Amino acid sequence: MDQKIPYDDYQLPVVFLPSYENPPAWIPPQERVHQPDYNNELTQFLPRTIVLKKPPGAQLGFNIRGGKASQLGIFISKVVPDSDAHRAGLQEGDQVLSVNEVDFQDIEHSRAVEILKTAREILMRVRFFPYSKSSSSAASNLCYVPTEEHF
Repeated sequence: MDQKIPYDDYQLPVVFLPSYENPPAWIPPQERVHQPDYNNELTQFLPRTIVLKKPPGAQLGFNIRGGKASQLGIFISKVVPDSDAHRAGLQEGDQVLSVNEVDFQDIEHSRAVEILKTAREILMRVRFFPYSKSSSSAASNLCYVPTEEHF
């Protein structure tokens, strides 16, 4: 059984980038800085912390999808504009790494829902991992997971 190493245990910064569906055409080095399609900014893929407080009966404004059955983890599938989640910086395509120090990388969907629904304060570690609904890659299987939950 292969064990996953928690992100905080890596000694150096680690970024796992999603594969490109249609990679942009190769840009010669001398033209990169001036090319509008060129972006060398990788910090958007680094794990970050989102803090949310949920009053009883309140909605936070996001949906999750995925879980252990999908073999892809838990992802944010929707963020309601101008919601608490949106204002806190959560975005569609974020992979949920942990919630309140519970590892979400290999968690059953129902357990993730239970944790998110019962918590009054949510300390969430996420990383941006965009996926496409039209892709034929493994990440697109996420879109066929029938269970989606709103918070």
